[in-house]
Amino acid sequence: MANYPIKRLRRLRYNPIIRDMIKETELTKNDFIYPLFVVPGEKVKKPVKSMPGVFQLSIDELVKECKEVESLGLPAVILFGIPEHKDEKGSEAYDPGGIIQTAVKAIKSEIKELLVITDVCLCEYTSHGHCGLLKGEEILNDETVELLVKEAVSHVDAGADVVAPSDMMDGRIAAIRKALDDKGYYKTPIISYAAKYSSGYYGPFRDAAESAPAFGDRRSHQMDIANSLEALREVEEDIEEGADIVMVKPEGPYLDIIRLVKDKFGMPTAAYQVSGEYAMIKAAGQNGWIDEERVMLESLTAIKRAGADMFLTYFAKDAAKWLDKNRK
Repeated sequence: MANYPIKRLRRLRYNPIIRDMIKETELTKNDFIYPLFVVPGEKVKKPVKSMPGVFQLSIDELVKECKEVESLGLPAVILFGIPEHKDEKGSEAYDPGGIIQTAVKAIKSEIKELLVITDVCLCEYTSHGHCGLLKGEEILNDETVELLVKEAVSHVDAGADVVAPSDMMDGRIAAIRKALDDKGYYKTPIISYAAKYSSGYYGPFRDAAESAPAFGDRRSHQMDIANSLEALREVEEDIEEGADIVMVKPEGPYLDIIRLVKDKFGMPTAAYQVSGEYAMIKAAGQNGWIDEERVMLESLTAIKRAGADMFLTYFAKDAAKWLDKNRK
């Protein structure tokens, strides 16, 4: 074997013990935030057809689910609400007796250690499915921010640990931060959906949250999928306004954005493995086209490798069970 290579990178791959010792990226349960969808009623556990394994849950079923999440050692959930009634102003979003406010109280009355994060947006609550107040077909920025502030404060009043504005209105982080501080909630963190793209990967979520827009799309406020420097401007603005954690959404096609954000700002960074990404892996796995478990773990590892400190994923329970199984 003349002229064989002196450097053989495969030397560190033959032995599985060595492979584990030099592993650069390690998944842990503390990485995961589990999204949950809350609906009115009792004993409701309605499957979301486009998201196998995901359900719309009434509050009694939600509490059971959160107990399981806690038992698996997962640290956090994020709640999305589907109200009984919708109107043009999304009134139940900021109603103290609304679906999310009631759900937070129910969880907190029975589960003390689970971190409860709430989505702050109007799209699930408006009759037109858009993220804010409308004038004709225009989404009004400042008037919408006023309602988002009321929504965020009402969530924290109910006991939410963290609020996560996902609307992409300009100035909403500063407004929410001021309102929380003025009410004495200066310890409550804000996770900002700072770089949220106008993505085709959100389709199944809109089935789950019943939030598809009645007309048009969300390109007037969500980011153009072609832009990366704009993402840095969005993130910088939210940091300056008081965001404690910044998020990139979606994650799979936007791993480059996660890395850019992490390298540029060094902030605690979240990512959202969105419904379309989950549905594609699930569908391909159920058809036998891929090894679902392997691809799930590969996709989650990629998010962390790209620089995310935490991520929202519908695979959180499955991943937690896999971690338990493989560390016994």
